[in-house]
Amino acid sequence: MGTNKDKSLHLVTLLIIVLSIITSAIGVFYKTGGQEYNFVNQYGDKVKIYGDGLYAHDSHFAAPIFRGTDFTILFIAVPILIIALILDMKRRALKNRIFLMSVISLFTYYSVSIAFGITYNILHLIYIALFSSTIFGLIIAISSIDQEQVENSMGNKLPFKGINVFLILTGFCLIAAWLPDIITSLVTGRPLELLEIYTTQITYVLDMGIIGPTALICLFQLKKRSGLGYLLLALLLTVCTIVGIMLPIQTVFQVNAGISLPIEAAITKIATFIVLAFFALYFNMKFYRNMK
Repeated sequence: MGTNKDKSLHLVTLLIIVLSIITSAIGVFYKTGGQEYNFVNQYGDKVKIYGDGLYAHDSHFAAPIFRGTDFTILFIAVPILIIALILDMKRRALKNRIFLMSVISLFTYYSVSIAFGITYNILHLIYIALFSSTIFGLIIAISSIDQEQVENSMGNKLPFKGINVFLILTGFCLIAAWLPDIITSLVTGRPLELLEIYTTQITYVLDMGIIGPTALICLFQLKKRSGLGYLLLALLLTVCTIVGIMLPIQTVFQVNAGISLPIEAAITKIATFIVLAFFALYFNMKFYRNMK
């Protein structure tokens, strides 16, 4: 790990921390005192708009989700990233660098979601800066890790059978969770049920287009015991763990906003990810304990 690359990574990580605190804190605490109002979208459907705070121009259904995400980032993810940064700065160990990389990947997911998925607001430039810093931070972190060293550092006690099942389930569950909504939309000739005022569902794009395929690529790479496979595994386990924590918090914010969720949605889309998160946390602990 080169010294210059370390300094660059640490500076970018610090920038990610500062920008994430700004976006998440304003998202959670900023109030304007506005009221809900109705809006007719481009498909002729009446949509209730949130009307208050940073997400005043987002839908009444989506805004509490964004606020729940911000709460998770501010009070859970940011402290974890700070710990990861401190550990990596104190000791340039492979384990610490992989941990930092995996946490940065979570913030990459977060920054992409808010940069492309939220209605334009006063933090747009901050979103762009956060998106840029997380992308380049992740690139620097991955490029600073010697994949051959990763291969040589991994012990033989990883529960590969369980991890393989987890990766298969993650890859296909993400597709199974969202694909029926898209198929139904195409068959009926109507927009996605919860598209509301947005042009696309960014979660569908990220989960089906990036996270799901990454899980399957990771599965293939792990069969060869490649360094890339281990790096992708660390990345996925961290993202899945935090997302599993994030979903119940988002649900609490929705319930507090008066939104009732269908029981089938709670089972198929929330409970599934929470179960996967428990396994992700278990395998994550096994992963780092197994590293020499």
